[in-house]
Amino acid sequence: MTDATVLVYSHRPEVREAVRTAVGRRPAADVGPLTWVECETGDEVITAVDLGGIDLCILDGEAQPTGGLALSRQMREEVLDPPALCVLIARQPDRWLAHWSLADGTLPFPIDPLTAPGVVAELLREHADRPPVVRRR
Repeated sequence: MTDATVLVYSHRPEVREAVRTAVGRRPAADVGPLTWVECETGDEVITAVDLGGIDLCILDGEAQPTGGLALSRQMREEVLDPPALCVLIARQPDRWLAHWSLADGTLPFPIDPLTAPGVVAELLREHADRPPVVRRR
């Protein structure tokens, strides 16, 4: 697999850093190296995705004022060919919200550095194997 660009979104810099640190620059031998894009606001996320080149978004479900769950749902419904979407959830009972958000995957927060790279690598592989979306006129 070629290089991948991963966007990490949270209004809290320590959450963005925890994700980057746990996943690292190369989550698997066949994935990466990763380029990280950090976003602090929901508007920054939408702008970055609209510009293209993002392979995976990791979205903080508890970000303020726009939560990552809502952003995931918005992108799934409004972006023709969205990147892979992963949401951070702090409570296991919130998994139903992750399902509602139409995210491709979830990561628990605090993030586990033993499992996070595998989840990210699998989401990137699945995204790379997906056929491109073609607009019909």
